[in-house]
Amino acid sequence: MGEFVRLEVDGGVGTIRLDRPPMNALNQQVEQEIRATANEAAERSDVYAVIVYGGEKVFAAGADIKEMAEKSSTEMSAKEREGLSAALSAVAAIGKPTVAALTGYALGGGFELALSCDRRVAGDNVKVGQPEILLGVIPGAGGTQRLARLVGPSKAKDIIYTGRFVKTDEALSLGMIDEVVPADDVYAAARRWAEQFVGGPVHALAAAKAAIDEGVEVDLNHGLRIETHLFTSLFGTEDQKIGMRSFIEHGPGKAEFTGR
Repeated sequence: MGEFVRLEVDGGVGTIRLDRPPMNALNQQVEQEIRATANEAAERSDVYAVIVYGGEKVFAAGADIKEMAEKSSTEMSAKEREGLSAALSAVAAIGKPTVAALTGYALGGGFELALSCDRRVAGDNVKVGQPEILLGVIPGAGGTQRLARLVGPSKAKDIIYTGRFVKTDEALSLGMIDEVVPADDVYAAARRWAEQFVGGPVHALAAAKAAIDEGVEVDLNHGLRIETHLFTSLFGTEDQKIGMRSFIEHGPGKAEFTGR
């Protein structure tokens, strides 16, 4: 368990909890701890889905600017090999459903962390955005890439070029977030989504995630080959036998999967 980031597991749901008051600024230690907890969540068999949560007041307001302000290009290049980009790639690589529970602000590196999850649930008072341009830089941990893939290049350029804060109504319409709930209900809403996967077919869920994430990076024919490979590989799992036998005998939605 890290000093600022910990993995809390309850009822099959793992919560990666950021706790570096007041704004959960993402310094080098936090980045390393995010990476470690993401790897732990990925490996634990008692974790079926993962919530990333910064607490009731703020998700994460971005990178720790004081830590990087005076660094050179060479120093930043070396840092980023093990820094925020690597940490968020570890979150994105969790082969389980993931959801970011957003409160207060999710800006810069904080929103990049949210983008590394499969889904984003936000309180109705949340502000999101990529304001790095106002510091004379650009998003450096996936913001230019994941945001453009999510909302399209034109909309991503507007958000990144201006560095503006995006309120929940617009963020929802653009697809930057997927669900808006009352501010006090953010974690509960994220948990409701995550809990539906507890006891589910873990190999099939991991394959579905891999097929989608890998497929959007390549042309359609290559993506179809990825899908076919992952689909056929699932016929070597016990869960496939359980799921199909249960469907034949009892209809859909009755299978009790084992995760094998």
